[in-house]
Amino acid sequence: MVGAITVRPLFATPFGEARLANCERLNRELEALFLARETEEHRNPTPSHVPQAETFESRFNLFRWPESCVQELRNFMLNAVAQMVIETTSLKPQDIARLNFLNHTWFHISRYAGSFVAHNHPLASWSAVYCVRPGEAVARHPDSGVLRFLDVRQGANAYLDPANAPLQRAYALAPVELKLEAGQLVIFPSYVFHEVTPFYGSDTRITVASNCWFA
Repeated sequence: MVGAITVRPLFATPFGEARLANCERLNRELEALFLARETEEHRNPTPSHVPQAETFESRFNLFRWPESCVQELRNFMLNAVAQMVIETTSLKPQDIARLNFLNHTWFHISRYAGSFVAHNHPLASWSAVYCVRPGEAVARHPDSGVLRFLDVRQGANAYLDPANAPLQRAYALAPVELKLEAGQLVIFPSYVFHEVTPFYGSDTRITVASNCWFA
């Protein structure tokens, strides 16, 4: 007879989520600003991937823009990242306050068939994605514009059988797929590979991404 078994979630990867309450006004202002600056002047001049005509990527200096809507979003996102650090490490607020909090932040505008290849951000510690506009939901494409996180355990799903295929979500051998909603913020370790599936809405999908690191 086997006694009680203790199960521990080792090698766990922390994911955080926050919601910006009453985000409609701010998102309208951000959307108008981003669409107005969807120009070559503001396009990322050194993308890490082959640029896609359907997805616009801005320069990485968004949080240096002085517009009040940008600074309001900056406060929300960076405060949430700081809280994520406090929740997942031994650091306290006073420890965070003594560190130099750095970031690269930019926006994406995706139109029909726009997507983003799987990638991670090895030169940062924490990454975050905020949804300004999720875009039109398309019934025949339920995975349109999904933010997909890939399993960090390379090869973990090499063999699946009836005893490990239905593992609980914390241990599951499958990607995590999020259909972002307006005002939703997702925070995750920058080493996690992630991608955006093709967006098939007739309008636009707009997000803000930030890579953060501390010194």
